[in-house]
Amino acid sequence: MRTRVKVCGLTRRDDALLAADLGVDALGFVFAPGTKRPADPEVVARVVEELPPFVAAVGVFRNQPVDEVRRLVRGCGLHLAQLHGDEDPAYIRALGLPVLKAVGIAGPADLDRLSRYPGLSAFLLDAPGGGTGRTIDWGLAREARRYGRIVLAGGLTPENVAEAIRTVRPWAVDAASGTEARPGVKDPDRLRRFLEAVRAADAGCPTPPASPS
Repeated sequence: MRTRVKVCGLTRRDDALLAADLGVDALGFVFAPGTKRPADPEVVARVVEELPPFVAAVGVFRNQPVDEVRRLVRGCGLHLAQLHGDEDPAYIRALGLPVLKAVGIAGPADLDRLSRYPGLSAFLLDAPGGGTGRTIDWGLAREARRYGRIVLAGGLTPENVAEAIRTVRPWAVDAASGTEARPGVKDPDRLRRFLEAVRAADAGCPTPPASPS
């Protein structure tokens, strides 16, 4: 199975288009309040217009009013709303949009939360709070596959993503800080190496070595 790749925390047009050209399946733009990686709706709308076919644009939200999320998704031309807060099934029904629900995983009890969303076919698993750069328990992530497709996030880097894929066998992986030079600014070399490591893991090959600096 091919592991899909989402790169999140994008703030700049050039970073987003580079990620798309490298073969990323989905691009994440953060609209949640208090983020270190705030997306500008006007920039995002222009990026979405330039994206090649088959690349999805995802808006990241946390406990925001339904009308606000709808406005940003539709105004920017986004394909999906990724919800990182306490949004319940009633909120998701009211939203009326394609949704990826993020769930913070700190221990086994958190897996029970996935059963509260029977209508969803996929979940994003992250460290509590999201965007922290901390990894989660990959054993628990593997167990979570019984609830649906898993998008594995939380501290994934070019150095550890291959091991994560071999351990969890997720539907997709999601990286933010692990592909950055600083918050909101991608490092092209780390981005390329992340994609190379994912492809190597899918092919059963060793992780490619880091490029000499």
